[in-house]
Amino acid sequence: MTRRVEIVEVGLRDGLQNEKTLLPTDVKMEFIDRLLDAGCKRMEVASFVNPKLVPAMADSDDIMGRVPRDRGASWIGLALNERGLRRAIDMKCDEINYVMVASEGFGVKNQGATPEESAALFERIAPLAIEAGIPLSATISVAFGDPFDGEVDQSAVIDLAERAAKAGAVELAFGDTIGVADPWSVQRLIAGLRERLGDNGPRLRMHFHDTRNTAQANIFAAIEAGVDVIDASCGGLGGCPFAPNATGNVATEDVVYMLDRAGIETGLDLDKLIETTHWVEKHIGRMPPALLAKAGGFPKSA
Repeated sequence: MTRRVEIVEVGLRDGLQNEKTLLPTDVKMEFIDRLLDAGCKRMEVASFVNPKLVPAMADSDDIMGRVPRDRGASWIGLALNERGLRRAIDMKCDEINYVMVASEGFGVKNQGATPEESAALFERIAPLAIEAGIPLSATISVAFGDPFDGEVDQSAVIDLAERAAKAGAVELAFGDTIGVADPWSVQRLIAGLRERLGDNGPRLRMHFHDTRNTAQANIFAAIEAGVDVIDASCGGLGGCPFAPNATGNVATEDVVYMLDRAGIETGLDLDKLIETTHWVEKHIGRMPPALLAKAGGFPKSA
């Protein structure tokens, strides 16, 4: 049986939030349409946060009000607190992604909360999404390293994951927010999660930044360990505006190329993803870091 890996496209949210050029809503909608044509079925397109802190996400309500509901895609909104969660519910997100933090330094600077506070808040507000019938996931940020505190204890990450699972998260994502993970730490974390959560726990999802050129190796390690959901950003756009030197996410087309060559299905069209990256380039005024957009796919025979 052919293996399938699901790609969650985060370019519209985690990608654009760190770009200096703020794209108009109409341009974002065309971005969404192009990604749909490329086969993207799960997209994180909105972040219900303070627009003064993340100006690129100021039109999240408008975006969620305009996304096509008849194209077979699931639209994800991100929330950091109760107000954000309630906005995501009001805007009829198909999924809500709540962010927990694994370390205090980044947590306080990014969302004004310690790991304990972010976990306790999730436990308190998760019933709102559950009552609304909206699948709720939890992303644990800085799961592999904190830009201010350094090393992050993986047992603390697993403790947070267990609390999120008990509170009703149907999927758990682990963010390498500053791109410091390595394949061995990835596999150790996944093994620890499986031991604690068991085989019937929430789906696991991985979110790698390519800051230190290890994202593809980390994805390989995660897939070898049985993970089948990966976050990626078209063009490799993005990064975290609250983490020093945190460069872009792993590029969707780079991941798709690697998986295609391995015979792993993603349902995504590599050529259309590359075309979309070149389209984005014209709007942000720079070439995104994705290597496939520069090199193209596997050379075709003459």
